Amino acid sequence: MDVNAAVAAVAAIAGACTGVIAMLAFRWSERDQARPTRSSLHTEAGLPPGVDTVLSVLRSSAVVLDESDSVVKASSAAYALGLVRGGKLAVDPMLHMARDTRRDGEIRQVELDLPRRGTGRGEALAVSARVAPLGSRLVLLLVEDLTEARRIEAVRRDFVANVSHELKTPTGALSLLSEAVMDASDDPEAVTRFAGRMQIEATRLTNLVQELIDLSRVQNDDPLEDAEPVRVEELVAEAVDRSRHAASTKQITMAAGGAADLRVWGNRGQLAAALGNLVENAVNYSPARTRVGIAARRVAAPGGDLIEIAVTDQGIGISEKDRERVFERFYRVDPARSRATGGTGLGLAIVKHVAASHGGEVTMWSSEGQGSTFTLRLPEAGAGRDRTLTGPDEDAQRRFHHDVNDLDQSTEIPAPEVLP
Repeated sequence: MDVNAAVAAVAAIAGACTGVIAMLAFRWSERDQARPTRSSLHTEAGLPPGVDTVLSVLRSSAVVLDESDSVVKASSAAYALGLVRGGKLAVDPMLHMARDTRRDGEIRQVELDLPRRGTGRGEALAVSARVAPLGSRLVLLLVEDLTEARRIEAVRRDFVANVSHELKTPTGALSLLSEAVMDASDDPEAVTRFAGRMQIEATRLTNLVQELIDLSRVQNDDPLEDAEPVRVEELVAEAVDRSRHAASTKQITMAAGGAADLRVWGNRGQLAAALGNLVENAVNYSPARTRVGIAARRVAAPGGDLIEIAVTDQGIGISEKDRERVFERFYRVDPARSRATGGTGLGLAIVKHVAASHGGEVTMWSSEGQGSTFTLRLPEAGAGRDRTLTGPDEDAQRRFHHDVNDLDQSTEIPAPEVLP
């Protein structure tokens, strides 16, 4: 009987302990659920009704601070920018603004450059911070990321500056040459020489204006409104014909192959201009008595086959530091040589925009001393357009470069004799 009583007592004690543990676990769970998370806005007691809903739809990063500078509410974007860490506002200038606003109730705004988290490269985030009182004890901080807007503005400023400089050069030369013609009116030989120079500068000015128009058109127009199947063979022939005279003058052999029975989908005029720019660049920047190759092939890709059109030269190649910038507007690898060839620095920028607007891309492989290969990758006519493009790897581009250079002599396109 005593044993049974003892067992009953032990069972009662164990049950009581279990109940206490369960109660503590339940309270701990409630406390854990009430803890704010980084993935969403959390609501605290005392926050004005509806504020959490309004803040959740704002594009700006939002942070609400109480009278002790603790974070009452913070959006996930605020955590991503590194504004909030450990439940505190981590940017001292913003914290000082919040304290001043809490003290006098005035709205404040400032633009700051913040270190970018996790890069270690000294890059900065440009942000605009606005602080306003929220009720009697809370302060609202709204932060907008201005980094991309500033980058676009810098690109726009550079573009305007470059256009002004490029236009001023030929127009200034024309002005000086016209004065020289007037002063040398009694010297027919000098007039002929200056008139020839005026024609060169006028051609350069015309080409620059035309390429500016072309660049504006490919950026603003939708080429697929008038899209049609375009024969690659015809595009290659047109591009070769455009540079035939320049190639024959420098005794450059042009060879083409692989384009038969291939078609791409897009605007014929824009595609012809893009490929023409690539062939023209290859001829202009190739040494005399070398070879320029144009080849096309079909490659399999997710979402549908792609057509690759490669233009290869045997020039000096492009250094590694210049490869990332060759598609920028007005960027020239060799400015002095570009002046001599009449280049504007817009040709590859136009190619890039045409390729992107047609659902494709342009890639480059280059090795100093071996030459360069620029490859247009475009959707094949009739293939799906929803795809994720993955550029060819370095080895694949190198092999394609050598394949184009090794085109059979029978595929060469004969150049006409140099005119006297």
